[in-house]
Amino acid sequence: MKTYRMLVGGAWIVAAGGETFETESPFSGEAWARIPRGTPADVDRAVAAAAAAFADPAWRRISASARGALLRRLGDLVAAEAERLAEIETRDNGKLITEMRGQLRYIPQWFYYFGGLADKLEGRVIPIDKPGVFNFTREEPLGVVAAITPWNSPLMLAAWKLAPALGAGNTVVWKPSEFSSASALEFGRLFEEAGFPPGVVNIVTGFGNEIGERLVAHPRVAKVAFTGGDRTGQSVYELAARSIKPVTLELGGKSANIVFEDAEIDNAVKGVVSGIFAATGQTCIAGSRALVHRSLHDDFVERLLAVAKTARMGDPLDEATQVGPVTTRPQHAKVLEYIEIAKAEGARCVLGGTPATRPECGKGWFVEPTIFTHVKPTMRIAQEEVFGPVLSIIPFDDDEEAIAIANGTLYGLAAGVWTQSIGRALTMAERLEAGTVWVNTYRAVSYMSPFGGYKRSGIGRESGLSAVREYLQEKSVWIDTSGEVPNPFVMR
Repeated sequence: MKTYRMLVGGAWIVAAGGETFETESPFSGEAWARIPRGTPADVDRAVAAAAAAFADPAWRRISASARGALLRRLGDLVAAEAERLAEIETRDNGKLITEMRGQLRYIPQWFYYFGGLADKLEGRVIPIDKPGVFNFTREEPLGVVAAITPWNSPLMLAAWKLAPALGAGNTVVWKPSEFSSASALEFGRLFEEAGFPPGVVNIVTGFGNEIGERLVAHPRVAKVAFTGGDRTGQSVYELAARSIKPVTLELGGKSANIVFEDAEIDNAVKGVVSGIFAATGQTCIAGSRALVHRSLHDDFVERLLAVAKTARMGDPLDEATQVGPVTTRPQHAKVLEYIEIAKAEGARCVLGGTPATRPECGKGWFVEPTIFTHVKPTMRIAQEEVFGPVLSIIPFDDDEEAIAIANGTLYGLAAGVWTQSIGRALTMAERLEAGTVWVNTYRAVSYMSPFGGYKRSGIGRESGLSAVREYLQEKSVWIDTSGEVPNPFVMR
């Protein structure tokens, strides 16, 4: 069993308390690696290292172009290591190797993009209305950034934070989920190889209640970037507010995938399957509510069931597998609990609804792809995030009802629209309360396009030009050019 160490100040260290915890394979159910169990003392060491690196001329005085070159070099190293990192990530969190390989091959683009932006973060000269004064602005890094990432797509969601934060000139303390730390620690070795000064990126591992709170509240942390559940996100927000820290929060979702009567139905079926059963439903953008026009409801459900029944479950390292295990034991239990809640509320289970006991699933934490019909918009299964392969189908009669149902949750991360009408597509894009709206596609993301939520789904944006602004602060500089000081008792 491999034993890992944390990265602090350029050194690989054991936890201050000397303790470790085991990480388990969601497919075999067996422990395969030991992860350092960090303590508040480890957080303090990591933040101190990041703060020292931020002040060190080796990082602080490096040119923006040179900083960008480091990020691009990191992207090259990730590309070269994509296959190995993908296998580690699949073993650690149970996501399909085909998906993880695709993500790892795409992750370098974030480092290329923000590496290219690094020397284009320009201030402005303002034609100020005060005579005898020159005014301009500077874009400056914030300082030490705390990046806290979840277990479902660990390295991709880390890249969404690390690339813009480093491109803007900050230093980082990265805390991965305790359920998927191995890939983060393997990834950490690439920073030194790319040439980043020691302490620019630090990785501390452990449990949120033991080190996460200390990291968020640390007085030398200038910014928190968090991806995870909305309840934890609320706690992060409240804790950060005590020291007036800016935050970026990418939280939960209850996304609606809306199928109108003029949709290309077979494509819509594929889109709904992609939205909920891909990644075993363990994605914040999961299209866990399929809103289907009543005129085609029965036909759509029949076609959907025909496709969903063919989903191949099994070893996520097998390229033929289409639905893998749930990543954690607690999440497995939570998904099964929600299934029982839905049945008790009167929803009709037309597919799945049980743990998967197929031989190909071994001893892993599998749940059969599950579909409910006769779901009312007010049911818990239609309001609360399940984060598993569980779909609620809700009929609607017209566009206004579809909008009302889609917007009728606390969340607003994403939505899908299936229609052949450009007018309807544009109207839905305007009126749906979601940070991302897909039309005739689903689960598409890019380093070039902003990603984030409305309402309880979060604050701020990741990816695209918007993301780097989350890691900068603007300074206004005033210079007198008149050579005279006017009345000192009157505001100039």
